[in-house]
Amino acid sequence: MTDVSSEIEREQSNTVAKGPFQRFLRIIGPGLITGASDDDPSGIGTYSQAGAQLGFNIGWTMLFTFPLMAAIQEIAARIGRTTGKGISGNLSRYYPAPLLYLVVVLLFSANVINIGADLSAMADALNLLIGGPSSVYVLGFALVSVAAIVFLKYSRYVKILKWTTLSLFAYVVAMFAANVPWGEAANGVLIPHIEWNGTFFTTLLAILGTTISPYLFFWQASQEVEEEKLDPSAKPLKWAPWQARKAFGRIRADTLVGMALSNLIAIAIIFTTAATLNKAGVTDISSSTDAAKALEPVAGKFAFIIFAAGIIGTGLLAVPVLAGSAAFAVGEALHWKVGLAREPKEAVAFYGTLAMAAALGTGIMFTPIDPIKALYWSAVINGICAVPVMVVMMLMAGRADIMGDFPIRGWLRSLGWLSTVAMTLCVVGLAAQWLL
Repeated sequence: MTDVSSEIEREQSNTVAKGPFQRFLRIIGPGLITGASDDDPSGIGTYSQAGAQLGFNIGWTMLFTFPLMAAIQEIAARIGRTTGKGISGNLSRYYPAPLLYLVVVLLFSANVINIGADLSAMADALNLLIGGPSSVYVLGFALVSVAAIVFLKYSRYVKILKWTTLSLFAYVVAMFAANVPWGEAANGVLIPHIEWNGTFFTTLLAILGTTISPYLFFWQASQEVEEEKLDPSAKPLKWAPWQARKAFGRIRADTLVGMALSNLIAIAIIFTTAATLNKAGVTDISSSTDAAKALEPVAGKFAFIIFAAGIIGTGLLAVPVLAGSAAFAVGEALHWKVGLAREPKEAVAFYGTLAMAAALGTGIMFTPIDPIKALYWSAVINGICAVPVMVVMMLMAGRADIMGDFPIRGWLRSLGWLSTVAMTLCVVGLAAQWLL
């Protein structure tokens, strides 16, 4: 038994003894971290723009996307836990190589661009708070993110990621500092409001593309595999069906908590910017740092500080997830040894790919490429990549030769396909905008 496995068993036994809250912390993990990382600086920019441009009337989209997001993420997690392989690993085993390589290249490219945009937003946020050179901050954040994921023990690193999710509550604090008219806000969430214009549909497409991103599927599936391998008593459910009931219950609870947190924070950001920027007529928001700067004269210094600090915290959570999901996708496609629980010397190519993704993302800041435009194209690539990945995931999840006794059926399958159709319509709408 490895030292890591012994440590995890010891931590789990201690957790049971410490009561229900500790047991809850043990249950949540991949789903919580995945959901929280969805609210990265680029996502914050999208939600800020939505609230500033459309006010409270766009809030209902968070209720609409929640079941779609939760369903597709639970399916991804079940694929990982049932098969003992991530999305890329199953693609490489059961589907044509050209499809595998196309998906991996698109995912890696989108993640690199997203990393660059997130690092840029984090550096700009720190510059707003204390001044100083943004380029130095970009390098510093990149080094910290990579060093932590490479050199810390997996069990310790996961704890850090879990606690980092608390940084998201900065936006809840900012919301309560923004004097939100709660009646108007509730109407915006509970009553769907559609405006038949380009701004509304562009924003709707951006929100859907932000909440349902391919890197989230790859990350959560791979983390389920990682957690299973670290537990000496756990086996892929395809070969250990007696473990399924408990595993599926944990996955559902973990995923629902993570996606609910993600959408709660998105609503808080929309409410904050709707109550302040939209009410003041400030609608020209193109990034999360634009939103932070615009908040200060409207909502005060405190809201500005909280909002800017939240950008840094969410970035520290999202950058490792983006780099890690890219490394898992590439490593499984090429049949490397992968896993954050492995020592760097055991998985040199895997960790090298992770570091390369972060380095390439950092390098974007030192090119003529506009980070805001890069972010837009990242969303476009993510949307294009999401459709084939989701279609293949849904087909994969329904195959008995892949999922054994646990193919996805019933309402979860229906929600998964509905999510896939919604994402497809999102991409078709984006293409229509280009052509018209």
